[in-house]
Amino acid sequence: MANEETKKFDLVILGASGFTGKYVLREALKYLSPSLAIAIAGRNPTKLAAALEWAASPTPPPAIPVILADVSDHSSLLDVAAQTKLLLSCVGPFRLHGAAVVAACVESGADYLDISGEPEFMERMEAEYHEKAVKTGSLVVSACGFDSVPAELGVLFNSRKWEGVGVVNRMEAYLSLESERKIVGNFGTYESAVLGVANVEQLQELRRSRPRRPRPKIPGPPPPKGPLVEHQKTIGLWAVKLPSADSVVVRRTLATLTEHPHGLPGVEESDEYVEKRKNFWSSVKPAHFGVKIGSKSLLGIVRFIFTGLFIGLLGKFAFGRSLLLKFPEIFSLGWFRKTGPTEEEVSSATFKMWFVGHGYMDESTASQSGKKPDTEIITRVSGPEIGYLTTPIVLIQCALIVLHQRSNLPKGGVYTPGIVFGPTDLQQRLQENGISFDVISMKTGTN
Repeated sequence: MANEETKKFDLVILGASGFTGKYVLREALKYLSPSLAIAIAGRNPTKLAAALEWAASPTPPPAIPVILADVSDHSSLLDVAAQTKLLLSCVGPFRLHGAAVVAACVESGADYLDISGEPEFMERMEAEYHEKAVKTGSLVVSACGFDSVPAELGVLFNSRKWEGVGVVNRMEAYLSLESERKIVGNFGTYESAVLGVANVEQLQELRRSRPRRPRPKIPGPPPPKGPLVEHQKTIGLWAVKLPSADSVVVRRTLATLTEHPHGLPGVEESDEYVEKRKNFWSSVKPAHFGVKIGSKSLLGIVRFIFTGLFIGLLGKFAFGRSLLLKFPEIFSLGWFRKTGPTEEEVSSATFKMWFVGHGYMDESTASQSGKKPDTEIITRVSGPEIGYLTTPIVLIQCALIVLHQRSNLPKGGVYTPGIVFGPTDLQQRLQENGISFDVISMKTGTN
């Protein structure tokens, strides 16, 4: 691990003047104190100063250092990474701008968190930098925002409810976005989805080039394919499959748990933390997992489907991508716009993510051919608007854990949020900051 005595800052936010970055900065300022040295970094000092003024409003902006850094200038990124214990990256799309930042942090031994929801970027960083990060002591964790901490912790929360009840076979997450006003998504998320379609072959090639990871043993048969559009009567939603990063990240976490059933190697922990991580590892019950986006009306699902079709078809071609990115409001049927949501639209939005677990009262039943699941446990994670409120809350709480509990985390390496933060008090911290974890129902004998 790098010598932290030479680090000038505890935390640097890279891209603090961006749409999401300024909300991350606003959340970070809540924890600003003489014992926490924060700086912001980016290309344009004028925009960074304006973002700081906005984030601090209505009070005068604090005297936070501004560091000039450009993702196209490796030396400037090395300079930033060398000065900080932890770098938070809000510079997306990460497929275009993320790798250079990760490389600088790994080279300098700085820890790194980001809010990426791009599977190819995350898996490529693991493939290219994990071994070096282990050597330099750089802890690299992507998806520390709405993609994918609520999904990871939601799966772990539901999984633990099966203790003493039975064995889980499959779990579906249903995401419902709600607002008293119009729901407007993060343009960066939309842009990442468009570029993800354009680069799907690179992701498949990357996966083929890597060794196959062990699959967890899941009791019972594989889940049925199911209809394209589902009416989930229990939670009152129409739903369709959502090709998000959440299911990919959860599967990576389960694969790591399968590879290391007794904990990660090389983690020096206190006796208390050893027990926490041991309990965490043993309590996670692997299950088939998928994510769907839901709506109370069938019309809402139709809008999701058409947006997906536009991105899926046009995103394969350069001209189609230029149209998608030039006219997001048209091709997303109003879900996304370049200017992003207004402050009123952000403050009025909320999310609910339901986790419906299906399984068996005992493992012997699961092993019987043709037996359908007979037990159902439904849990829910809910909170404020996902892109500009929940994501900053999650990222900053993850950052505080890295800063204050560093000796109990992996020395270095590229990991998923579930592996690094699952055994910590992250869930409790989120609950104290407006993100709820609730048990909705537990039923047996449902078949």
